[in-house]
Amino acid sequence: MSEFVALTENEIYERMVATILDHRLPPGTKLIEEKLASAFGVSRTRIRPVLVRLANEQIVTLTPNRGAMVAQPTEKEAREVFEVRRMIEPTLIECFIASATADDITTLTQCINDEEAARAIGDMRRAIRLSGDFHLHIANASDHQTLGRILRELVSRTSLILMTYSDNHVQSKAEATSCGCQEHRALLDAIRLRDPREGARLMREHLALLEQQLQFKETVEDAPDLLSLFGGTGATGT
Repeated sequence: MSEFVALTENEIYERMVATILDHRLPPGTKLIEEKLASAFGVSRTRIRPVLVRLANEQIVTLTPNRGAMVAQPTEKEAREVFEVRRMIEPTLIECFIASATADDITTLTQCINDEEAARAIGDMRRAIRLSGDFHLHIANASDHQTLGRILRELVSRTSLILMTYSDNHVQSKAEATSCGCQEHRALLDAIRLRDPREGARLMREHLALLEQQLQFKETVEDAPDLLSLFGGTGATGT
């Protein structure tokens, strides 16, 4: 006999965030409560708090009488996100370098290797997510809880920005592979050398270059089917 266990609100939240940041739900996608409830096998009252939480983190936009949609950052918002990241990430990497372990370096190296592999086959969606993981590991291991919490929100918003305004998907494989990963490897070298000043300088340059590469023109993608994305996740059989 099978038992079915409904997902918690936090589990629904985590799955929606993962799907958005993995770019299976493009910016501007309408998030219809009834379809989400059906996909997750829960009532609409379980979906609403999740959408409010995502809206508070600016991953989703809630509009009266229009409902929810995946946030679609403007050019102004994108530039503000990078401005704030340039303010806080140099400090985060300085804190990280002071306490980084061999395991931390191994984790960052694997992030870079996986990102390079994704870029090499043109999987820019996965590459963007892995690039974010590189920055998040530095933040999480920096032991600066306040800045780390701010950066976690900004990385989520950056992922949406890159998906909306990045032209990397039309670059050649060689060009796409060489850019962001080389900058991450330079940051990793500064970490290995325990050079916080160089790490901070490289981080500012890396973020500035990432912003410069944005192409501020919107792309239109077909709306995904929510049931196919989340269907079958509403309960687990044991």
